[in-house]
Amino acid sequence: MYLQQLSLINFKNYTGAELSFSEGVNAFTGNNGAGKTNLLDAIHYLSLCKSYFNTIDSQQIKQGTDFFIINGTFDKNDIPERIACSVKRNQKKVFKRNKKEYPRLADHIGQFPLVMVSPYDASIIMEGSEERRKFMDNVISQTDHQYLDELITYNRILLNRNALLKTIAETGRFDPGLLEVLDEQLVSSGNRIFEKRRAFMESFTGIFNTYYQFLTEDVEKVELVYESQLLQNNFAALLIKATEKDRVLERTTMGIHRDDLQFSIHQMPLKKFGSQGQQKSFLIALKLAQYNYLQQQKGFKPLLLLDDIFDKLDENRITKLMQLVSQHEFGQVFITDASAGRVNRIFDAISVDVKLFTVNQGEVYAQGE
Repeated sequence: MYLQQLSLINFKNYTGAELSFSEGVNAFTGNNGAGKTNLLDAIHYLSLCKSYFNTIDSQQIKQGTDFFIINGTFDKNDIPERIACSVKRNQKKVFKRNKKEYPRLADHIGQFPLVMVSPYDASIIMEGSEERRKFMDNVISQTDHQYLDELITYNRILLNRNALLKTIAETGRFDPGLLEVLDEQLVSSGNRIFEKRRAFMESFTGIFNTYYQFLTEDVEKVELVYESQLLQNNFAALLIKATEKDRVLERTTMGIHRDDLQFSIHQMPLKKFGSQGQQKSFLIALKLAQYNYLQQQKGFKPLLLLDDIFDKLDENRITKLMQLVSQHEFGQVFITDASAGRVNRIFDAISVDVKLFTVNQGEVYAQGE
């Protein structure tokens, strides 16, 4: 699978753009703020129905206009697949595949899988557990539609349970039977999510270790560990035990919404003791493992988007990374970098062809065309 063409109207800083891509490596080069990352984000929309950076669709509309349109043509098993996304202010987002609108956006997720690597990913390490759960959920959701539906169900029940706890606190009236019904629903949904997360992490961790060892030549010892209250405890029993605490705090303190991933280097927290280069290598290994996992599950190669990844990586790690992503196991790759010269040097050194695009203030053109 690869993206043949992309066209934009009124998307972010682009009034209009039409691009055709190589099946291999494509690089967008230009000054910071020119719009390189916006092109990657448009591709992300085509695959996952949303921006990678901002969940509010209306904020992606070019200033002074009322809508944006993104069109793309994928080649999937030698069959053209035309995807269209349109957003108008104060109207729902419309997503079409071969001119037929999806009844649910969730039905599109996983059809054209994608992995994005960006400086924004630092939040996975530096921010709270929600960011790490999002990472797990993003990977699993691209391979399992039932998982995405289960997440929606669980979050709805959790919202209802928290609302009930607030009502109990405000009125002083406690109906154990109603709380018991919500607990049963939460346990049923939560256990299914937990089992899928646990199974995913059992296979994913080994893939991650392989990529990290390759990038760092196995000189650093890192660990990736799945943490969940359900690993050692029965979910239903946890909820019962925490009932009084939950009533005081007016929120649910036990469940898979508290799951986390522990990142460590030399048995110390990566967040505190890892250098910027080590943290970036860890994140890149996470994303390459995500790519490998998606490829195994889907049976074809996802797109790989690398946004400004050369920053904070030494030359050795850059070269090893580019050798890796240019090999046969990876498919179409999109890269952004401020320096066209650096991109040419890196890929000349490993004898890999790259299609270069120059981006300048919302305008983009292919070099040599």
